[in-house]
Amino acid sequence: MNICIVGLGYVGLPLAVEFAKRGHTVFGIDISESRIDKLKSAENYIGDVSSDELTKVIESGFLIPTTTFESCEQAQAVFICVPTPISDNKDPDLSAIRSAAAAIGPLIHEGQLVILKSTTFPTTTEEVVMPIVEELSGLKAGKDFHLAYSPERVDPGNTKWTTANTPIVVGGLTPACTDAAADLLSEITPNVRKVSSPKVAEMEKLLENIFRSVNIALVNEMARLCDRMGGISLWEVVDAAATKPFGFMPFYPGPGLGGHCIPIDPYYLSWLARKYDFETSFITLSARTNEDMPFYVVDAVQRVLADRGSMTPGKPRILILGAAFKKNVDDLRHSPAFKIIEVLEQQTNALVDFSDPHATEFRKEWVEGSPVMHSVGSDPEQISSYDVVVMVTDHDAFDYQEIADNARFILDTRNAFKDVDIDSERIRVLGAGQFLTHKTQRGEA
Repeated sequence: MNICIVGLGYVGLPLAVEFAKRGHTVFGIDISESRIDKLKSAENYIGDVSSDELTKVIESGFLIPTTTFESCEQAQAVFICVPTPISDNKDPDLSAIRSAAAAIGPLIHEGQLVILKSTTFPTTTEEVVMPIVEELSGLKAGKDFHLAYSPERVDPGNTKWTTANTPIVVGGLTPACTDAAADLLSEITPNVRKVSSPKVAEMEKLLENIFRSVNIALVNEMARLCDRMGGISLWEVVDAAATKPFGFMPFYPGPGLGGHCIPIDPYYLSWLARKYDFETSFITLSARTNEDMPFYVVDAVQRVLADRGSMTPGKPRILILGAAFKKNVDDLRHSPAFKIIEVLEQQTNALVDFSDPHATEFRKEWVEGSPVMHSVGSDPEQISSYDVVVMVTDHDAFDYQEIADNARFILDTRNAFKDVDIDSERIRVLGAGQFLTHKTQRGEA
């Protein structure tokens, strides 16, 4: 088959490689010329893609990178895997989906299969993609061409569950659309779950991620309570609760949420709910609770500086360990480290650096001109030069004992130093009941 995949990011490129490995000719389309130039040279930019496999499918001609859409005219199937961010007002931004639909619309032919994979809210496939493609193609979805939605399920850095073996959900406009999409997707993995409509598949995707958002918000709020009370470590509480073999799933607190889906999906659903005069109060509150965590971390840093003072002449120096949104990946999307650094610089007048072995630079978009911030080393001399070291993303590559031996003070938001030998007076752990932000003795605020 000839297959077109529009959008070669964290979803599209792994999908393109999997189909190309199976002998299909895949036209990988992306409007980023730099991405296409890298792919033409078999240069990999996605950690979840094997560089060896990428090189093989590029050199064999089974994966053809391009910035143009003409190849869609000769394809039997077209996937849309483009970004779906939210606006500054937290409303869905479907501009990339609309642009992709408009680009492929004039090229769609009878019998073709169109599958949307971008994370979005229910009705997008039928009320956004379908009208555009039908108008520009002159064809009828469900009659002249197949249309379906199949949510992406990418977990960056997960080596056990990948694009090649993660179960797939798919819902088509008609039963025939569902069957056509399921047949094609079953070439990636045989575990395909058919649902009754695109709307069900779209809502299923939101449920997956909102489930995590809500439960993470729960433990984040309990972590703050434990810190307020003192003497109770939520980390110990969760580990104890996890011994129950039924009715409980462990989630752990942290400095905030990152990635594309979990911080965004609650707002996609709340926006949709308002169209139906419904308020997703519980879900929206959970999202806000998680969004507050970077500010809570800053509050804790400020208390540490107030209690200990700065040992550095002039401005205090703070080091953020880990900028990526999760451990052992270079993915910076919506990382809580950004907000922590931004607020620290604004509220503490501190000199803030970061160290990350995977994500080595990013733009400070909250500063005029968006200067680039580069990772510094984490060697003993470097570590010892900071007043506070804040563990934000617990990469395995960090030498935790060496950091503990040389840091003046550590604020650990991940309980990453739990098995490390360190003087208890030089470390505080978020959620461990160690008075991170408040004293609880009577008479003290």
